[in-house]
Amino acid sequence: MSGPSLIAASSANAARRGSAVSRRILIGLGWLVFILFLLLPLFIVVSQGLKSGLGAFFTAIFEPDALSALKLTVIAVLISVPLNLVFGVSAAWCVSKYSFRGKSFLVTLIDLPFSVSPVIAGLVYVLMFGAQGLFGPWLQDHDIQIVFALPGIVLATIFVTVPFVARELIPLMQEQGTQEEEAARLLGANGWQMFWHVTVPNIKWGLIYGVVLCTARAMGEFGAVSVVSGHIRGVTNTLPLHVEILYNEYNHVAAFAVASLLLILALFILLLKQWSEARISRLRQSAAEE
Repeated sequence: MSGPSLIAASSANAARRGSAVSRRILIGLGWLVFILFLLLPLFIVVSQGLKSGLGAFFTAIFEPDALSALKLTVIAVLISVPLNLVFGVSAAWCVSKYSFRGKSFLVTLIDLPFSVSPVIAGLVYVLMFGAQGLFGPWLQDHDIQIVFALPGIVLATIFVTVPFVARELIPLMQEQGTQEEEAARLLGANGWQMFWHVTVPNIKWGLIYGVVLCTARAMGEFGAVSVVSGHIRGVTNTLPLHVEILYNEYNHVAAFAVASLLLILALFILLLKQWSEARISRLRQSAAEE
């Protein structure tokens, strides 16, 4: 082997060794950040919740105020997620299938909750529906309570979670195009048949993914719900608010136990998210191969 060839080969080997070292360093840094900022805090939460034993842990979880907070959290999720599902599918359909004036503005509005602080969103509802708000006197005259009650919590939850389903479906439906719907229309299908038998099978895993994200966000929402709920213990406290109250009362074991319950629910939702992501990836890969 000539001199220039040896130099080139050694340079290539050095570059590969340097690349391997850089890769190991980056992977190591990634794991370090993951452990320090994600795994370690979660481990501390669970360990503190179990600090006084399983008896104290389950006592804190099954305490009446904790069960009331869990019930309210589940109710808020069960109301807000289906409503956001309907809105997300409708908005994604309009944006991806039609051209109309104000389309870009609609897309911007969908993204608005991502940029507005949840606390500001909660304050807006207080200013609208509170006792001194814009509609407050009318609501009082008709004995309707929104702020410091379930409707206000649901409204705040809907606001902060409204983009997730729509944002997941819009690129998926734009990529799908309109050819299949047009073919179904030529074969005599009506609007509902086209949607149910053509559109939904193509977007179902993206739909599930958006619902999972929406559920996770709704379940863990704190800022907006804190403003509109009034922190009425056993009445308008969701699980995140109940954790805050317990912690402020220096009942740390109970606070971390309830936080562990939230963590378990979040991990379950995360597993659903990973499963739906894997299904979406496989479907896209199979579509590309076809």
